[in-house]
Amino acid sequence: MNGLMTGRDGLDGEHTVVVDLGYGDAGKGTVVDWLCATRPVHTVVRFNGGAQAAHNVVLRDGRHHTFAQFGAGTFHPGVWTHLSRHIVVDPLALAAEADHLADVGVPDALDRLTVDGEALLATPYHRAANRARELSRGADRHGSCGLGVGEAVAYGLAHPDEAPRVADCRSPKRLRRRLTALRDRLTAELGPLDAPPVDDCLPAFTAFAERVAVVDRSWLAGALRAGPCVFEGAQGVLLDEWHGFHPYTTWSTTTFANAESLLAEAGQAGAASRLGVLRTVTTRHGPGPLVTEDPTLPLTDPHNPTNPWQGRFRFGHFDAVAHAYALAVAGGVDGLALTHLDLTERGLDLRICRRYEGLDRLLPGPPGDLDRQAALTARLLHARPVYDDDSPTDWPQAVGEALGAPVVLTSHGPTATDKNLLARV
Repeated sequence: MNGLMTGRDGLDGEHTVVVDLGYGDAGKGTVVDWLCATRPVHTVVRFNGGAQAAHNVVLRDGRHHTFAQFGAGTFHPGVWTHLSRHIVVDPLALAAEADHLADVGVPDALDRLTVDGEALLATPYHRAANRARELSRGADRHGSCGLGVGEAVAYGLAHPDEAPRVADCRSPKRLRRRLTALRDRLTAELGPLDAPPVDDCLPAFTAFAERVAVVDRSWLAGALRAGPCVFEGAQGVLLDEWHGFHPYTTWSTTTFANAESLLAEAGQAGAASRLGVLRTVTTRHGPGPLVTEDPTLPLTDPHNPTNPWQGRFRFGHFDAVAHAYALAVAGGVDGLALTHLDLTERGLDLRICRRYEGLDRLLPGPPGDLDRQAALTARLLHARPVYDDDSPTDWPQAVGEALGAPVVLTSHGPTATDKNLLARV
């Protein structure tokens, strides 16, 4: 891609990839729901993260669900979810999520689910180890969700041939062996874990494999041929495992990279529009840099309360410096979706930060240089924002100009009917 945008309006591709250009929580779920409400979407493909995702969708009739592993288009009949091999799958959390979906009128969510057998499993042992590590950090917590997703990725990297995977759930003997080795290794490292015995876990995992369609990586090519697909990212580019502000990051590639690789493998490279999601205020959950944080802003988020693992939800003015960095890291977009415009209509003095004192822009470094990212984090923790003199009168235009990419979709509320598709540019 040449520069930060292409000549399309952000939604002209056969498929669409949705990525958060902040620290997460910008509204990916509601954007995916809108896409599925306005297009004949066949499948929502999840391509990073795991059960720690929290994509909130609210319907006009008041029904609400926080999508973690199911695609945020699941309220729409006939729309499938595919969990690609890049997802860390938690069968126990998935069952609980399916139960809630049934309670809010979607009884067939599991019938519309496919899971790649190569995907890593998140288990009670990963979760217990994750929480033990985070508690041991004391005041220096990283802001983990405490669900064991990063722990599962780390174990998979250290023991790629022995890490439990979705396909293992169809082989109880192999799964027992791998769970036992996992438990023993983590116990030897961290001490006794707050987790059930292996034989108590097995029935739930084998029941999962019997209930859902476990497929191989070739399945996705058929779905892409069957109709438009939406690739739903998790978390945000500023939390990316290689380009985020270390150590306050996730064990996940949060850019377009995983989605692009899946499309290329299916013979559809370049067939998707790249849509970046931002909100009119820059937020983050938990510790780490938030240069424009303003504790005086009278804002709350009902879907993001303080919790014991991530900490409080923090608000700041629109940080065009950080979001421009995310755009550069991600390789550009075809268009932007700007959410929470209703906040700008409340008379709040919300500003745009286009530079920091002594620093006009953040430059991406080579992937994997975590020392460089940690040094950048240290600098950002002491950076001071410089704001525009006034609040914008036209937020979509101001954001588009600040980032060099067009805002093609605006959201003034939580439902699909609160979205407006802007004219092509």
